[in-house]
Amino acid sequence: MSNTDLANALLQACQKRGIMLATAESCTGGMIIAALTDIAGSSTVVDRGFITYSNEAKMDMLGVLTVTLEAHGAVSRETAIEMAKGALTRSRAGLTLAVTGIAGPGGGSAEKPVGLVWFGVGLGGHTVTAEHRLFADKGRDFIRRETVRHALELGLRALGQSQAEGAAP
Repeated sequence: MSNTDLANALLQACQKRGIMLATAESCTGGMIIAALTDIAGSSTVVDRGFITYSNEAKMDMLGVLTVTLEAHGAVSRETAIEMAKGALTRSRAGLTLAVTGIAGPGGGSAEKPVGLVWFGVGLGGHTVTAEHRLFADKGRDFIRRETVRHALELGLRALGQSQAEGAAP
């Protein structure tokens, strides 16, 4: 499925459940919310997108704790979880998708290489979950596109739908 198909499937899944959706994005700079809002009618499901590229934005807009950023860094499980939680509490959304990573070409290290992305998923009434992916370092555009794809897939999974189930008949 293309990212457009995944975005459409996620919008339909949210609509079926009667929940709004919000994103908290760092390394993608708004690409996830853009993929969703590119689809006509998305306003019935999309609440908002938090673009929190800097640590200050993560703290100010989402309530990510200074101690979390100092202890674990912006690209970490802990930060992704706090981003997803913050988006839940600071929006009308019942589902939040958070991403924080290193898209490159620079900024990587041995511990946190280019291509490392942490994802946080918040679903109202459930524990916020996080997972990471290490995408091949095939360039910034590739990493960001794959991050969008995986975030949309995680949203579908959180709602208990496979990609095929979320697709229009």
